[in-house]
Amino acid sequence: MWSRIFPKRFILLKAFVLLFLAISLLVRISFFVWDFTEVDKGIFGLLRTFLTGLFFDLGTISFFTIPYLVFLLLFPVKWYGSIADKIITSIGFFIGILIVYFSFFGEFTFWDEFQRRYNFIAVDYLVYTYEVVQNINESYPLPILISSLLGLVALSIFGVSKMGFFHKTFDNETSFKEKAIAASPWFAIVLFFGLFITNDHADWSKNRYNNELSKSGIYSFFAAFRNNELAYTEFYNTIPEEEVFIKVKSNYEASGDRFVYPNKMKIFREIKNTDSIQKIQRPNVIFICIESLSGSYLNSLGGDRNITPTLDSLANESVFFTNLFATGTRTVRGMEAITLSIPPTPGRSIVKRKNNTGLFTIGEIFKNKGYERNFFYGGDGYFDNMNSYFGGNGFNIVDRGRGFLLDKSIKTTRTNIENEEVSFENAWGVCDTDIYNKVIKEADKAHETGKPFFDFVMTTSNHKPYTYPEGKIDIPSGSGRSGAIKYTDFAIGKFLKTARTKPWYKNTVFVIMSDHCASSAGKWELDVRNYHIPAMIYNLPNINPQKVNKLSSQIDIFPTLFGYLNWDYSSNLFGVDITKMSPSDERAFIGNYRKLGLLKENKVMVLGDQKKANFYQWNPADNNLNMLPMDKDFLENTISYYQVADYLYSNGGLKIEE
Repeated sequence: MWSRIFPKRFILLKAFVLLFLAISLLVRISFFVWDFTEVDKGIFGLLRTFLTGLFFDLGTISFFTIPYLVFLLLFPVKWYGSIADKIITSIGFFIGILIVYFSFFGEFTFWDEFQRRYNFIAVDYLVYTYEVVQNINESYPLPILISSLLGLVALSIFGVSKMGFFHKTFDNETSFKEKAIAASPWFAIVLFFGLFITNDHADWSKNRYNNELSKSGIYSFFAAFRNNELAYTEFYNTIPEEEVFIKVKSNYEASGDRFVYPNKMKIFREIKNTDSIQKIQRPNVIFICIESLSGSYLNSLGGDRNITPTLDSLANESVFFTNLFATGTRTVRGMEAITLSIPPTPGRSIVKRKNNTGLFTIGEIFKNKGYERNFFYGGDGYFDNMNSYFGGNGFNIVDRGRGFLLDKSIKTTRTNIENEEVSFENAWGVCDTDIYNKVIKEADKAHETGKPFFDFVMTTSNHKPYTYPEGKIDIPSGSGRSGAIKYTDFAIGKFLKTARTKPWYKNTVFVIMSDHCASSAGKWELDVRNYHIPAMIYNLPNINPQKVNKLSSQIDIFPTLFGYLNWDYSSNLFGVDITKMSPSDERAFIGNYRKLGLLKENKVMVLGDQKKANFYQWNPADNNLNMLPMDKDFLENTISYYQVADYLYSNGGLKIEE
């Protein structure tokens, strides 16, 4: 049987398949050992994990075999062993082995960052080769990795050649019938996987690590490439559109909001905050969006690392939100949640989608109050489509400016961070101290005009390779995340110290919040604790420092700020004023590109594609999720929020009202 699958002419293919399966098994074992404490190690669970992994490995390698099989079937018998045969075969084997080793090397760096097989993040990163290559170069010993990669390729080719596989391939005169019989199982496997198998079939366990180990990295990559945008109505549970809008609107009507179009499928409404006690405030607003800062890193949120003295001090001087959760796991998800104040929709972030300009963002509310709006980023805002998104929604751009706006039709002012303004720079951009110096400089200019400003500042220093200027803190640059966090904290302290010397400081509110946690990985399909982030509003006029313990979401921060400023405004935002939430109103939205969750009273509903839903009790003490019987009302409430969000984006309902 084995000889029929691999006759002599196919002997090199046999070597390639066995080599791939062996390396893939080694990678799977490595990841198993890497996160040994997280994996379900029951005998049947492990057996299924590795057998499922083998199943996907066979499917993956079958796709690799097709180009060579086509060559073997079409190449004339009389030319076997010719120079052309040897050149094509040798180059093909070299390229195949190189791709395999490169992919597996890349999987280790990806697992180190995300504790996952390749997914849509890896696909997105292909677009931004400069930042990604630079980050890898600064985070890992690239010359050693490349040398090792090429060394393994050379060693594999030498070993295969030494065992005579190349010679046997060229000497054999296999008939076309024998070749067709040998090739047919591989074509059948490709057809079977292409028509019937998806990456979802690897998600059989409640333990996310077992699911990830069950996958094949290369197969997962191409699955993500094909499915990085998911149509909500096609893949997720739905209920009639009229019903979902009734459910969502009822939540806002209970708060006294007045809908502008009560009979239409819109959430555009009027928010009233004015009263006879406080007057309307129009301070400058500087929003600092901190890269990858988990709540657990702050002592003020239960941590014990002593690396955030500035933020811990500010927590006692601000309106500090102690029970607030990020909506997603990436910067663009945080930006989407903050600016659009919307629950996460499946697939890629709206920041990176088409038709993402002219939207009703928080910037529109600032515009209507007479504010200048600016987006600051220490790298090139071309990355992750940030410049097109912010520029296309009315913000001026201040960035490092190597690239250009994706959409040249966008009209916006762009200011470059010049070389002389840079003291330190890595793959992701200038250090936090430098970006804050630029913010100070632009704020000085804006103050002279007399027009209030809203600045959205995106930091970069708390990101691998975790490098920053030496001598600023007592942890050496590049030594790990703790140092990057401490430097991030230091830079905020230095920024505020400088800001306090400026004439515009007394009339400026500082909003500080993380874009997402350092890692969302965990054993559960949504690991709730890994969405908990710090958020605070500092220097609010006429408001005493306080801790707000209500369960809330990233999307609620700016509606809350507008409440503190006593603004009446038109809103197309899902977020609400946290201070006005009743206990029954408290909730948070969490998700990744496939899973959509609603957290309420320590209960979590998780919507998955394939129209699945799971209901859990979350235990904050140990972060465990225990399955609960399905709650129909909770399920329909969860569906309503996400279905309305998707409907509004898909049907232009997020656009600015004319």
